[in-house]
Amino acid sequence: MTGMPIWFELMTPDPDAVRDFYRAVVGWDIGPAGMTAGSGQMDYRAIQRGDGGMAGGVLGLSRDMIDGGAKPGWLAYFHVDDVPTAVEKVEQLGGKTWMPTRTMDVGTMAMVADPQGAPFYLMDPIPPADNPDAKSDVWDREKAQHCRWLELETTDEPAATAFYTAMFGWTAENTMPMGDKGVYRFVEHEGHTIGAINPWMPDGMSVSWLPYFGVADIDKAHEAAKNSGGTIRGEVHEVPGGDFIFMANDPAGAAVAFVGPKGE
Repeated sequence: MTGMPIWFELMTPDPDAVRDFYRAVVGWDIGPAGMTAGSGQMDYRAIQRGDGGMAGGVLGLSRDMIDGGAKPGWLAYFHVDDVPTAVEKVEQLGGKTWMPTRTMDVGTMAMVADPQGAPFYLMDPIPPADNPDAKSDVWDREKAQHCRWLELETTDEPAATAFYTAMFGWTAENTMPMGDKGVYRFVEHEGHTIGAINPWMPDGMSVSWLPYFGVADIDKAHEAAKNSGGTIRGEVHEVPGGDFIFMANDPAGAAVAFVGPKGE
């Protein structure tokens, strides 16, 4: 569906160094070294869920990428029907193109950034030849090991809201007051609540989309994050709806968040 998140990608300098963290916290398995993406020789690995599906991918950052300014972090991919046209729209709305449109065996994509600098991908995917009706299921508001929430950390909530509603046709009418910080603005698309635009920048965060990945037991995930090389950026706390969340940095420094219930 156009405008919905369809993939998540972790950029990290050493995929092996973060494998144990995500296995312990979420239950994922990051694939072995040696996989390539497209016609290049990038170190690109699949993230496999416990049910056999995919949660996203891991891009190993090369020295050239790091020297060029790439840093550890998570990126979201949003579906569009026509990538070149969508890129033009990003630029018309004040955003920038970071990676021009290119087509690979998995689809056509481009990396762009909103006017405040938050990067994301636009993608028109190509289903596998042996499964032409395949649909992305990395996004699920209810399930563990899927992305359940996306939160935009930004320096200008009103401007960001204007950009994304124009870009993807999202609606953003529902809000939660946050005092003098402004309003936490929920974003929805065709009946799906995608996440929210945060009116203030948490300490240590850059302008970016922060994914919240589902876990089966938030307290166990919190303990696992501490014991697997992660840095906790806040204690477990309850959010409206009855779930619990916490934020962390993985062992390479990528910001990430987790959401789920308390265990029995």
